Amino acid sequence: MSRAELDAYKKAFAEDGYVVIKGVVPRDKLADVHARIIAEYARQKADGTLFNGGGGLSGHLNCFPGEAARFVYDALQQRGVVDLVRELSPKSVREPYLGCNLNLPGSVTQQIHMDRTFRNEFMIINVSVVDTDLVNGATGVVPGSHKKFYKYWQWVLLGKGRAHKRLPSEAGDVLVRVSNLWHRGMPNLSSQPRPMLAFTWDGGGNPLADPFAEHDGQIKFFPNWFAPTRSGRIIERMFVSAPLTYKTYRFVNSIFSDKSY
Repeated sequence: MSRAELDAYKKAFAEDGYVVIKGVVPRDKLADVHARIIAEYARQKADGTLFNGGGGLSGHLNCFPGEAARFVYDALQQRGVVDLVRELSPKSVREPYLGCNLNLPGSVTQQIHMDRTFRNEFMIINVSVVDTDLVNGATGVVPGSHKKFYKYWQWVLLGKGRAHKRLPSEAGDVLVRVSNLWHRGMPNLSSQPRPMLAFTWDGGGNPLADPFAEHDGQIKFFPNWFAPTRSGRIIERMFVSAPLTYKTYRFVNSIFSDKSY
């Protein structure tokens, strides 16, 4: 990545809180990662080892993609995307945490949110594993929402969500964003799960020298937003069937809290 490219991306990031870099990762190799994640999800669901709830009802799961995704990080380094992250946020000193969002068929719209509190921001690289559009759940963001802190009740009353924008992408495209950019997962109206890889530098990055060695390099699924417990499933069902109830809870809670995510 040339100095001119870096400076252009930094300028765009400062304005919007994100940048999109096209065609970074080879799409033919991503097809193998896609197949492995979908096959493992199907296997765990069939044999009963997948947890009950934990985002499964609302249709959004977290995932560790394992050793199969190592080539993706290599491509990010070779293209200079990791260098860009470290220029944007010098505290991104270690290797990243490795993750993935699995957006399941029939998923619902997430509440708009940040990934941590506003003052604890960190960098995120999302990589599209498959072509992603308005049908299978292209991410929604609010450009520029990283610039100023709003409590959730302020966000709602000021109508900040009206600037919401969808980000369709092709397999291999990269989204570099900051964690305090307001965003949300969108419904997957297709018949196939839609994975999206994530490399994150929460707290400066991963304490492990090799982030791909975690969980013995195997694909593993984790809850997203909701606990896989009886009470967690009740709350998740309420979120799915009556999203206004959850929105009201967030609104009231934000009056007394700075959490906002």
